[in-house]
Amino acid sequence: ETNSSNLANVGQYTLQDGSNLFDIAIIFAANINGTSEQPELFFNDTVTATLNSGAIADLQAKGIKVLLSILGNHQEAGITTLTGNAPADFATQLSNAVTQYGLDGIDFDDEYSTGTTNESSFPLLIQSLRQQMPDKIISFYFYGPATGTQSYNGIEVGDLINYSWNAIYGTFSAPFVPGLGDAYLAPAAVNIDPGADSYTSPSRAASLAQSTVDQGYGAYLYYNLTNNDSSAYLSQVSQVLYGQNTVYLSS
Repeated sequence: ETNSSNLANVGQYTLQDGSNLFDIAIIFAANINGTSEQPELFFNDTVTATLNSGAIADLQAKGIKVLLSILGNHQEAGITTLTGNAPADFATQLSNAVTQYGLDGIDFDDEYSTGTTNESSFPLLIQSLRQQMPDKIISFYFYGPATGTQSYNGIEVGDLINYSWNAIYGTFSAPFVPGLGDAYLAPAAVNIDPGADSYTSPSRAASLAQSTVDQGYGAYLYYNLTNNDSSAYLSQVSQVLYGQNTVYLSS
C-alpha cells in the first residue's frame, strides 16, 4: 500500500538460507479513470513517487518481480466496463507503463468503478495486453464483476494470465479461473497489518499455509506489508511453506 508503506521493504525479508521470502511485489495501486469509451491510467502522488524511486530496480536485482495493480477510482471506467476500442487502448497504456517503469507486469483488481459491466471488456483487455507484452506477468485479484466475465467469443482469461489470488483476507478459497492450474492459484489470503479491521492472526495465517501445502496450491497472498519488522508473523507462514523462519534485514 504505497500511501502508507515503502515498496523497498519487500526486499528486506529472506528465509534463513538467504533466499527471498517474497517472489512478487505488487504496487497498490494505480487507477483506471475516465469513461468507458476513454479510460485513462492514473497515478496518485505516492504511486508516482514509488515508480520513480529506484525501488523497482532494487527489488528486481534481488530476483523479486514487481507488478502494478490497477484499481477503479469511483469513475465510469473499469476493467469490465470498457466499450469500443477502449480495451485495446487501455492495454496500450498499461503496456507502455510497464516499459517506461521497467515493471514485470500488471495485476487487475476490479473494484470501485461505477460503469456498467459488459461481457467483452475484461477478456478483450486481457487479450490485447497479452499480445502487447507476451513475456510479462498478468495476474488477477479475484474480486468484483470481472470474476463473472472471464470468457468472450472464444477468449478465455485463464488461458492468458499467469496467476490469480483470493481477495478475502483470512479465508481459504481458490479463485475459479478456468484454464489456470492449481500451481498458479493463491486460495489463501492474509492481511498482515495489525491495525486493519481485516487483520489475519498469525495462527490463522499458519493454518491457511498448511491448507495451501496440503491441497497442492502454488501461491500465497499477503496484503499490506507495513514498514515495521513483521518477521515474527511471517515466520508462522514460512515455517509451514518452506520449513524456515523469516529473517528481517534491517537497513
